[in-house]
Amino acid sequence: MVDVAAITGVIEPEVKRLGYELVRVMMIGGVSDPTLQVMAERPDTRQLDLSDCEQLSRGLSDLLDRDDLIEGSYRLEVSSPGIDRPLTRPADYSDWAGHEARITLAAPRDGRKQFNGTLQGLDHDEVKLTDKEGIAHALPLSAIASAKLVLTDKLIQATAPLSTDGADTIQTVEEEI
Repeated sequence: MVDVAAITGVIEPEVKRLGYELVRVMMIGGVSDPTLQVMAERPDTRQLDLSDCEQLSRGLSDLLDRDDLIEGSYRLEVSSPGIDRPLTRPADYSDWAGHEARITLAAPRDGRKQFNGTLQGLDHDEVKLTDKEGIAHALPLSAIASAKLVLTDKLIQATAPLSTDGADTIQTVEEEI
């Protein structure tokens, strides 16, 4: 079993040293084809281009090889979180206030686990969200299993790249380790 928290603790300082912010670390795929997925972004643009992915991939590959945190072979995937990005850090809920999100809770609350609506921000440890019926919800951060932005025209406008150079290339770098 891979300890993703331990891997995150090791790679996050390197991601920051290289000038990026870590968004998410996740192990995906099966036993025969595991992939360590690392999502990061530039703090100033909240995006990554292909050269950023390459730089991160090289730096993280060296670090992961040195510390040998994952048994056996695996693939390293470094990518941008994308437009309909996961919300993984408390600040994400405030940073993306005004945009639509889909939040799934670990356990049902008021008879449901899924909440869709407009983020209103974060108040202490509660995510504020107003659904399409205008009902306000306060969801404890500790109860959230997953959350992500919903692709809308407003979100597309807010995340338009500062440069479209390379927009037609794949923004993921994968490497067999």
